[in-house]
Amino acid sequence: MIFLAILIAAVIGYLFGSINSAILFVQLLKHEDVRKFGSGNAGLTNTLRCFGKTCALLTLVGDLSKGVIAVILSRLLAAALTGSTADLFMIGCFAGIGAVLGHVFPLYHGFKGGKGVLVGSSIFLALDWRMFLILIGIFAVVLAISRYVSLSSITAAACAPIVTFALQMWCDGGKWQLSDILIHAGLVCFIGAAVIISHHENIQRLKTGTERKFGTHEPKS
Repeated sequence: MIFLAILIAAVIGYLFGSINSAILFVQLLKHEDVRKFGSGNAGLTNTLRCFGKTCALLTLVGDLSKGVIAVILSRLLAAALTGSTADLFMIGCFAGIGAVLGHVFPLYHGFKGGKGVLVGSSIFLALDWRMFLILIGIFAVVLAISRYVSLSSITAAACAPIVTFALQMWCDGGKWQLSDILIHAGLVCFIGAAVIISHHENIQRLKTGTERKFGTHEPKS
């Protein structure tokens, strides 16, 4: 039953992840496709730059909510299927991987979505609030120093498996076996890698010095 629970978790994550808040709210409020403006990314930063605070706030709430809902729902179903014997952190990770892939390659929007930063953050919030706070702190420090949202996101994503390992190894009082910790860190690594890979264009712009810094605005036309 554990394999069925994992499969269901991944599918739930993908289906929820495919609901792209930026695309939906910009279409609803501005009657435009956010992917045709600015950087072409269906995410928070491009939405804020091109369509303002209202659309950006709705995108923030929507993308954070879908990751949390996907993880919680998958855990509830896993507990029901396995009689509460499943490793719920692992189940949540599979839901998270599905959600990030759904956000980047959304089923409902022609498989062209965002970069998974917000949904990735919401997954860490649902998995372990300590991870969320530490990674948000890392993001904020790098953003304050560099003013690059992309670099901040990439750095936080790269740190995610390290933070997972450290918390479970040294802060959870022997709750986890080493094998469990390594599996968890490996699964989180997949989530972080998906976020980093989705930033491949940003990485190229960072290398060439053409990446836009936080606080600069993109013209709407």
